[in-house]
Formats: sequence, structure tokens, C-alpha cells
Amino acid sequence: MSSALVARAAFNKNVAAALARRSLRPLAVQARGAADSAYVPGGPIYRGTVNDPTPFPPPSKTHGSYHWAFERLLSAGLVPLTVAAFATSGTNYPILDGLLGVSLVMHSHIGFDSILVDYLHPRKFPFLGPAFTWLLRATTVGVLVGVYQFNTNDIGLTELIAKAWHA
Repeated sequence: MSSALVARAAFNKNVAAALARRSLRPLAVQARGAADSAYVPGGPIYRGTVNDPTPFPPPSKTHGSYHWAFERLLSAGLVPLTVAAFATSGTNYPILDGLLGVSLVMHSHIGFDSILVDYLHPRKFPFLGPAFTWLLRATTVGVLVGVYQFNTNDIGLTELIAKAWHA
């Protein structure tokens, strides 16, 4: 019984050593080949993977600090605009009602766009990111057309909310 165990252990040791030599040989050849080749400044570049640096977007006045300032001004301007729209009647001041409707839609568009930029980046989701961005743009245009139609051909946004509030 003990001779079978010794033979099995010796056989396993020889197989393990042969497998280790075969599996480590490509690493040794690769290391030797890397030392023999010329140095490439910047190292190897893998495109389309996590090794790519984040590309810097071209400078644009619609993004960056101007974009941030516009978002903050729109958000802060919604407070007095909402108070003014409900303090007066929407039917008496249709421009104020239309301005409130457009401001609310733009505020919502900027918020949803921020979600898409953060969570559906085109680099990680090359199809879903742009598809949802265009879906958001089409939805925003559709909602703007609906708000325009509702404000011009119906009672308007402020009157609707006032009627729903008192119902």
C-alpha cells in the first residue's frame, strides 16, 4: 500500500513540474522578448478598453462653468417664477404661464441629461448611451410642443394646477 502512495506522489510531482514548466515558458519568452525590444514612449496603447485615458472634450461655451451657471440660474429662477405664476392668473398673463412651462421642461431635461451622462456614458454603453440621449431630446421636444398646445388652446398650466389644487 505504501509503495502505491509513493508511486502516485512521484507521478503527481513529475506531472506538476512538467505543467509548471510549460505554463511558465511563455512568460519567460515574453519577458526576454520585452527586454530585447526597443522602448516605446508611453508604453503599449490599448484602444477601446479601460486603459484608454478619458478624452478631454473640446472647449465649448455651452458646457463647463457657463453650463453650470445656467443650470443654477434656471433652478433659482424657478422659485420666484412659480410664485409669480400662481399669484397671478395664468389666463391674464399667458407669457408668464408659457415661461413657467418652458422653464420646468428645461429644468427636467437638464436633470435627466445629467443622469444619462453619469450612468449611461457612451464609452461604457456605446449603443444605449446615445440612444437614450436622443430619446430624451425627442421627448423634450414633444413635451415642449405639448406645453405650447396646452397653453395656447386650453386653460394653461397654472389654471390646471389651480383647479387640481382646489378640486
